[in-house]
Amino acid sequence: MIFTLIAAALYGLMALANTWKPRLGLDLAGGSTITLTASNTNGQGSISPENLEQARMIIQQRVDGLGVGESSVATQGGSHIVVSVPNVGSDDLTKMVGQTAQLMFRNVYQMAPVTPDVQPSATPGASATPTAPGLPTAPAKARGKSTGELLDLKTAMAFQPTAEDAADFEKFDCKQEYPDNPDQPLITCDREGTAKYLLGPVVIEGKHVKEASSGVPQGDLQTVVNLTFDDKGKKDFGTVTTALVNKQQPLNQNAIVLDSKVVSAPAIQSAILNGQAQISGSFTQKTGQDLANVLNYGALPLKFDVSEVQTVSPTLGGEQLRAGIIAGLVGLALVVAYSFLYYRGLGIIVVGSLVIATIITWATMTLLGESMGFALNLPGIAGAIMAIGVTADSFIIYFERIRDEIRDGRSLRTAIETGWKKARGTIVIADGVSLLSAVVLFILAVGAVKGFAFTLGLTTLIDMAIVFWFTKPLMSLLGRTKFFGEGHKWSGLDAEHMGVSRNSLLGIRTRTPRTSDGRRTRTRRGQVATSTEEA
Repeated sequence: MIFTLIAAALYGLMALANTWKPRLGLDLAGGSTITLTASNTNGQGSISPENLEQARMIIQQRVDGLGVGESSVATQGGSHIVVSVPNVGSDDLTKMVGQTAQLMFRNVYQMAPVTPDVQPSATPGASATPTAPGLPTAPAKARGKSTGELLDLKTAMAFQPTAEDAADFEKFDCKQEYPDNPDQPLITCDREGTAKYLLGPVVIEGKHVKEASSGVPQGDLQTVVNLTFDDKGKKDFGTVTTALVNKQQPLNQNAIVLDSKVVSAPAIQSAILNGQAQISGSFTQKTGQDLANVLNYGALPLKFDVSEVQTVSPTLGGEQLRAGIIAGLVGLALVVAYSFLYYRGLGIIVVGSLVIATIITWATMTLLGESMGFALNLPGIAGAIMAIGVTADSFIIYFERIRDEIRDGRSLRTAIETGWKKARGTIVIADGVSLLSAVVLFILAVGAVKGFAFTLGLTTLIDMAIVFWFTKPLMSLLGRTKFFGEGHKWSGLDAEHMGVSRNSLLGIRTRTPRTSDGRRTRTRRGQVATSTEEA
């Protein structure tokens, strides 16, 4: 009854979520895994664990932006990040996560909306990307070679775009890539691809943002993003905002750029000298928090090289899934065959326990995948197969304790109860060891091995619940029936199978005649007791 209610509740939740099968991991669904090797931007020194973890968080945000579940982003060793994403090609994944997450502030010199591509018209018309009025344009000249180093603030603020920059801006569309060098102008688009920008050299590095948070100010209804700069950032930001405040739009805008894309380009309304800035715009709670996260974690002194790429096709993943299912069915069939061969009718308890375990495990994995993103992978299937043996083993421990109790002289019905009292401690200890092993493995393991540890731990907990609230009550119930309680030949509880006499099995006392010295032997529960009674 208990498990009927539990199963009904679980499958009711599955119906509400409209999901009926577990999510599959990379090795079963197909996808790509890349290994990134980190190094400092100057190529020297060791990698800071804090910086590596921050880089992992940023890459995780990028991967989550794909809308693909079952992804994994994990650090490995002291300088590697392993990224696994199902149903994404290796080239796309490499392009997405291989870039260095660098946050920069650049002044805006021109901005234009991006219009969709249209068919050429026979009637001449105006340009789709008008230039901003009053844009100062320096005489055309060749760009100098980039040093890769930031310009000093005064030089960066004095920058003026050339005619070549303006021409490149006119021709630029968001599908193109433009060199992103801190001492050179940058032509790029926002992350949504709705506007393009001509930006100057970097004026402030993102590492000078000490803290960023989002929220709704008191008395207002609009989400804003609040910034706090460190001492150098406070000074430089004050200089930049003072210079921009009296200019016309878009020249009064300062763009926040992450990985060559404009995250936000707020207009400066007043000089900000206290290092506290507030970015307002069309933010929702989510987009405001996303921007705050970018500002908090975007600036990292790391660059990444792709050291390994692995691709699993959906076809290969399907083959591995079929192989795992076949292995599970073979293991299940062997356990069932052994149970009926050795335990005869009691095999139905083993089969019933396995069926209930399968139903509960399937529902639990499905709901965990929907709520927590748990994905079943090939090592996870191995853990589930191992659970077949764990569930069967719990019954075997219980049955053998019943046999020991009967051999000690107790009747069958009594042995079912006393055997349980002695077996449950052993079962708890055995499951506890398996659970402890799963927890330790989950903590120490990296990548797909965690799937094995998680599945093993989950199925061990389910087995413990089943043996207490299904296996034992069912055994007690069957012990009261005529077929099992009276030791039928095919019940698995017959006297011959237990190694005792039938009277002993049923708890029937037998008496023997008196001896010549007045002593009479009395047999009960398979034991011979001798007592002296007066004639």
